[in-house]
Amino acid sequence: MRRTGKLIAVAATLAAIITLLLIALSAAADTPVWPKTGSEVKTNGKMKLDISYTSDGYFMAAVSSKNKHKLKLRVAKDGETLTYDLNSNGDYEVFPLQLGSGKYEVSLYENVSGKKYSQEGKASISVKLSSNVIPFLGPNQYVNYTKASEAVAKAAELCAGKDTKAAYDAVCNFMKTSFVYDYVKAVSVKAGTLPDIDGTYKKKMGVCQDLSAIMCAMLRTQGIPCKLMIGYADKQYHAWTTAYINGQEVFFDPTAALNAISKVKDYSLERFY
Repeated sequence: MRRTGKLIAVAATLAAIITLLLIALSAAADTPVWPKTGSEVKTNGKMKLDISYTSDGYFMAAVSSKNKHKLKLRVAKDGETLTYDLNSNGDYEVFPLQLGSGKYEVSLYENVSGKKYSQEGKASISVKLSSNVIPFLGPNQYVNYTKASEAVAKAAELCAGKDTKAAYDAVCNFMKTSFVYDYVKAVSVKAGTLPDIDGTYKKKMGVCQDLSAIMCAMLRTQGIPCKLMIGYADKQYHAWTTAYINGQEVFFDPTAALNAISKVKDYSLERFY
């Protein structure tokens, strides 16, 4: 009986240790992604794609040579289509593979006159992501930051020694207490303007997409996947965030946290990055 009792006690101890390990693993942050060029490049027409690291949730695209015309990049998968502006100087830009694993069709369009565009390149990409959340762990055209960004350094300072939930809470509190809403920019910003993480951080002031992009940058660099969500807050075009905290999707609207938007009854998603 004594031996049986000891075995039961040992088994209970082992079970407790395993439980603690599982909790620790679930709370552990993911590894941030830092895009880089590689050797696997596809070219078609005037389009050049670096698809070396698609398993890490991104690809790079560029026009093959400098161009004076406006360019559009169209990314399609399973009936969903996302359209981006592409710079005409031939430099690579990073685009997320946020629609998951599978086959993507990427097309380049060049403005020929007025609102008319001609297709100048097309290619397919077969993607197998290393995880479902990896597209939301690195920078891209919409959430554009570098290792030198001030927001990245601040995130490291705020989150040092903290577990995932505590780090997330620290960033949320920083967003609430360190920024103001830019009402002037809100009425003057042009359609198609991308979020400005570095500029907004320096001024500590921005519109919804700027604030949400900063939130994403700070969390992503701490290994916490975070989506930049764009859609409607009731009838107002808007941006907010969704982060993955210990396997759960957690909503946060930096603009609402600053009391810069009326109480929202319904958020409807149009696209995410």
